[in-house]
Amino acid sequence: MLHNSLAIFSYLLVFLAITSTAQLPPVLDTDGQPLRRGVEYYIKPAITNVAGNLTLKNRSNAPCPLYVGQEPVASTNIGLPVTFTPIVAGEDIIEESMGFNVAFQASSTCITSTQWRVDEMESATGRRFVGVGNDNGPTGIFRIDRNNGVYNIVWCPEMVGRPRCGSAGILVEDGVRLLALDGNAFPFEFVKA
Repeated sequence: MLHNSLAIFSYLLVFLAITSTAQLPPVLDTDGQPLRRGVEYYIKPAITNVAGNLTLKNRSNAPCPLYVGQEPVASTNIGLPVTFTPIVAGEDIIEESMGFNVAFQASSTCITSTQWRVDEMESATGRRFVGVGNDNGPTGIFRIDRNNGVYNIVWCPEMVGRPRCGSAGILVEDGVRLLALDGNAFPFEFVKA
């Protein structure tokens, strides 16, 4: 009896060791290559003829603060490249469901960081906009999940008192397409810059 219990316990330990070291699948760019730390990528819609790549946008004619939005479909601008930085030190490949910070590789006229962050919920829209600014805290941690063969950008930082998670979708406000949480998820793909 003791021998059987030890054998079962040994198998359980081996199983746990194997599953705990299993890696998640990498997020792939449009060339089929894994996304890498520090490499510049454009984030574009996985649906064609909807809108352009992600870029910095302002709301209601105010120059600051800036938000993450999309170029119009007919625009000649190609958007702004971003880099991903995993929150786990030493990780170089962006894996599905892995936490990371993301920042546009551009200067801001608002004299602030271009790292993405999540704003508080707005009472008018019931949505949380994705903006940019100096925030290295949990509001700046995102991940990419694969759902039905397409990638969605998700905000769900792992922290005590977990906030309400949300998938990034598009909210059109005064003709400007802005990235916001709490609506339908929008599919994206990643193109090496």
